[in-house]
Amino acid sequence: MTTIPAARRPGSIPRGLSTTAPIIFSYGFRPFFLSAALWAAVAMLLWMASLAGLIDVAGSYGTVHRHAHEMLFGYASAVLAGFLLTAVPNWTGRLPVSGWPLVFLFLVWVAGRLALLLSDYTGTVAAILADSAFLPLLLFICVREVVAGRKWKDLKVVGGLIALSTANILYHLAVAGGQHPSVGIKLALSAYIAMILVVGGRIIPSFTRNWINKTGRTDFPAAYDRFDTAAILCGVVALAAWVILGDGKLVAGTAGLAAAMHTIRLARWRGWTTTAEMLVTVLHIAYLFVPLGFLAIGLAAVNLFDETSAIHVLSVGTVTTMMLAVMTRASRGHTGRVLTASRTTVASYAAIVLCALLRPSAGLFPEFASLIYSLSGAAWLAAFGLFVLEYGPMLIRVRRRVAEG
Repeated sequence: MTTIPAARRPGSIPRGLSTTAPIIFSYGFRPFFLSAALWAAVAMLLWMASLAGLIDVAGSYGTVHRHAHEMLFGYASAVLAGFLLTAVPNWTGRLPVSGWPLVFLFLVWVAGRLALLLSDYTGTVAAILADSAFLPLLLFICVREVVAGRKWKDLKVVGGLIALSTANILYHLAVAGGQHPSVGIKLALSAYIAMILVVGGRIIPSFTRNWINKTGRTDFPAAYDRFDTAAILCGVVALAAWVILGDGKLVAGTAGLAAAMHTIRLARWRGWTTTAEMLVTVLHIAYLFVPLGFLAIGLAAVNLFDETSAIHVLSVGTVTTMMLAVMTRASRGHTGRVLTASRTTVASYAAIVLCALLRPSAGLFPEFASLIYSLSGAAWLAAFGLFVLEYGPMLIRVRRRVAEG
């Protein structure tokens, strides 16, 4: 078993901490990004096989419910964990969770996936209990780090984790009670979107500015100001109305206003100037699905759009596209690779955007639903398969000391 050498610079977070655990457990993004991509692909394959009538997965919990759960709380929670366990130490200046404590956290996530998958054998209650442990544990770790580092402004992200943990419990309670878990779905999506509004508003203009600066230009994105605060608050209000009220003119109105404000916000970041580097451009493309998602739920609130399709605009378009964008950039940067998108990476972006455009159309063209499910599922598999193919070797090897290029 390889010992990971410590690499310290004054004032920086150590990269590759000394530990007796395998290299992959040296930093949170390594096991969670790789496993998230693998599980996203496996979960989709299981879902497509069940749609084809080939298998019956987790019948006691509900095949449809398990599929939706694993998209929202399975692979997505792993991506979130990988991001937060890497970003929070940078924000707080504290050491990251690594080695055997990270192994334990990872095994808790794995236990949840296996328990739900095998709920016909473990029992629904046992499966729910096993799955419900991961997010509160991640929440505890993040709260501890933010409080210890006295980075009070980052408690906003902690609020998102509280909402997500609550959503998971509400989801399970609804399924156990024989109800549709619509509130849990909406609250989970709202938690992810809210975190994207806050964290995306931090990293997208920052990465854009850094890239533009490297080119020698000065047409930088707009700096954070009161408009950004107003846009975030409007978005949170729209999401809250959607979760609490479900539909109606108030939901449509607040969602429509949020769509307009976030369209302006995105334009202020000048994403069209970054098309020479898709590693940056994809962040803007992912954020474009924020106003599209608000528009979709607004139209669905007054029965002008299919609600399931609206949910997929947010879940695939906004959440998954942003997660894939962050996974590729963070994996390259934290393993010592040059920050530029390869052809394989660009192909994975194209595949997930195609999936995000295809899947919501199933509600609009129900006569072609089966074909759309197949095509969008294939695009999903291509996106995450390409990520595993290119980034898997990076995530299980020692960080390079000098970036390529």
